[in-house]
Amino acid sequence: MVGLRQFVIDAWSWLNYKPVMADAGRPGNRAFPELAASWLPPQEMRRLAAYKVLAAYDNNQAGQLADDADSAADRRELGDAAKVVDTALGYLLGSEQKVTVEGAEHAEGEVPRPGAAEAAAVQERLRQWGTKELLTLRIQQAERSAVLLGDSVYALAWDPVKQRPTLRVYDPGFYFPQWDDDQDQDFPTRVHLAWELPEDPELGLKARVRRVTYELGPIAEDDASVVREYPWEPGQPSRMTCFLTDGEWLLEDLGRGQTLDRLPMDKAAFRVRPDGTELNRLDLWIDFVPVIHIANTIPHGGEHWGQPVIAKVLQGLDELAATDSDSAAASATTGTPIIGLAGARLPVDRATGRPVQLTVEAGAVWQLGDSGRMDALDTSPQLAELRARVEHLLDRIASNSRITSAGLGTLDASQVPSGYALKLALGPLDALVGAMRLAREHKYQLLLKMVQRLYQAGRADGWPMGESLPARLVWAPHAPTDRAAVLDEVTQAYGAGVLSLETAVAMLGEAGYPIQDAAEEVARIRQSAQQESQVRMEEAAAARGGGREGQPQEAAAGSGAEAAGQEKAGGFGFGAGALGQR
Repeated sequence: MVGLRQFVIDAWSWLNYKPVMADAGRPGNRAFPELAASWLPPQEMRRLAAYKVLAAYDNNQAGQLADDADSAADRRELGDAAKVVDTALGYLLGSEQKVTVEGAEHAEGEVPRPGAAEAAAVQERLRQWGTKELLTLRIQQAERSAVLLGDSVYALAWDPVKQRPTLRVYDPGFYFPQWDDDQDQDFPTRVHLAWELPEDPELGLKARVRRVTYELGPIAEDDASVVREYPWEPGQPSRMTCFLTDGEWLLEDLGRGQTLDRLPMDKAAFRVRPDGTELNRLDLWIDFVPVIHIANTIPHGGEHWGQPVIAKVLQGLDELAATDSDSAAASATTGTPIIGLAGARLPVDRATGRPVQLTVEAGAVWQLGDSGRMDALDTSPQLAELRARVEHLLDRIASNSRITSAGLGTLDASQVPSGYALKLALGPLDALVGAMRLAREHKYQLLLKMVQRLYQAGRADGWPMGESLPARLVWAPHAPTDRAAVLDEVTQAYGAGVLSLETAVAMLGEAGYPIQDAAEEVARIRQSAQQESQVRMEEAAAARGGGREGQPQEAAAGSGAEAAGQEKAGGFGFGAGALGQR
C-alpha cells in the first residue's frame, strides 16, 4: 500500500510540485548543496530553497533543476519569467518616486499653516539625503528583489564621516529575524543578517560565516535605573537601546546544533570599525532596529513573508517552456523535413559497398528512376498549433498574474474598441499595483522616520529635537493618464471652489505634469497671477483716464468692464487670474 505524500501548507506551498522543494532541507541535496550548511536554521530551509528556485526562473535556468540532465539540456527558456517580473516592477515603480512630508505643500501659501515651514524644510533635507544615497537606485534594487522573490531588505546605519545615514539593500536570503512566541510579528527585537564567505587560498582565508546582529535590549541589564532620553522623544526616559554585533566564525569550528542564533561567541572574530571600536554589542544609541523588511504582498494573518508576482503562474511558465521546446523540435522537421524516396539510385560507398545515407540539405540532388518518387512529411500544421498554444499560455499567464494582456503588451490594439474598454481591461492590473503599493506604504514611512531619527541621534546640523514628521514615498501613476481630462477636471473643481490651489497642483503633478515641487509651483502661480492682475488694473485705469480726456463715457466704462471681465474669467494655468487670486 502506497502512503500519502506529506501535505504542507505554508507561505511557499505553491512550489510543492517541485521535487527540489521536498528535499530542500536534506543534507547532500544535489540542487542546493549549500543549504546543507550546519549553521542554517532548519525552519528557514524552505524559504531559502524557494528563493533559489525563483532566481533560476529569472535567469532561464529552471531546467537545470530537473532530475533528467538530457531534458534539461533540451529545455527552451526564452525569458518569459523575467519579462513578467520586469513588467510588474515597471508598473509598481511608475515613472518616478518622490519623498513628501505632510504639510509641506502649505509652506508657500499666502498664510502658511502652523508647522508648514518645518515640514517643507524636513522634506527638502530628506530629498537631499535621497539624492546623496541614490535612493531611486536603491528602490529599484530592493523592489526587483521583492517582486521576484517576494521579499527584500533595507538596512540603515549612521556614517560619522559622511554625517548622514547610509542605506544598503540586502538579499532576503541573508535576512533572519528572530521572534518570541508573544512578540509583535512586524517588528522583531532581534535580527540577523548572515551569509557565507568562501575560502580564499591565495589570502590564506578559510571558509567562514559572517553574522551581523541587531538586538534591542536594556541599556544596563543589571541596573533597571539606567535610562536615557532620545531626541525624538524628549521628556520620555527609556531604558532600551539597540546593540550591534558583527563577527565571523570559521565553518570548521561549528558543530552540529550550532545554528545561526547559537553560534559560539568564544570562537567569534569580531570586526573593528576604522576608529578602532570592536563591533561586539556596540550601543547604537537608538531604540529601534534599523532594518526594514519589504514584502511584495500583504502577508496572510500570522505570516511574515510576501509572495512573488510569478508565484501562482510558475506551472504556466513550465508549460510555456515545454511548448517552446516542442516548437523548437517541430521547427527542425519543418525546415528540414523528413523525405521518403522511392526508386532512387543511391550512391554506394566504394570501401564497404553499402549505400551511402542521404543528407537533406539545400542544393542536394538525387537521381530517381522512371517510376521513382519523392514525398516530404509536412509538419507545419503541428508547428502552427504549437505557436497557437504559446499565445494561449501567454494570455493565461497574463490573466492569472493579473498583469493582463494589455499590461504585458501582448494585446492587439485593434481589439480594443475604446479607451474605456482599455481601462476595463487594465482593471486587474490596477488592483494588483494598488495592493503591492499598499503592502509597502507603511514600510517606507518607517524607513523615512528612521532616517530622521538617525540624523537626530547623530546630532546633525539642522535636525532639532522632537517627534519625527510623517513622511511618505509617493509613486507616479502606473498607467498612462489622460492629462487633458485631468486638467479639465481640476479646472472645473477649482473654479467651483471645491478644491484648494495646493490640492489642484498636487493632482496635476500626480497626473504627470512636470511639477517638481508643489509648494514652489503654488508660489509661482500666485506671484504670476498677482502680476497679471496688477497689469490689468493699470490698463483699466489708463483706459478710464483716456475716456475722461475725450473718449465717450460709455466706451471708457466698457473698457474697464472688459478688463475686469478678463481678470475674472482667468482659467486654471500659470498666471491665470482665477487660480492665483483665490
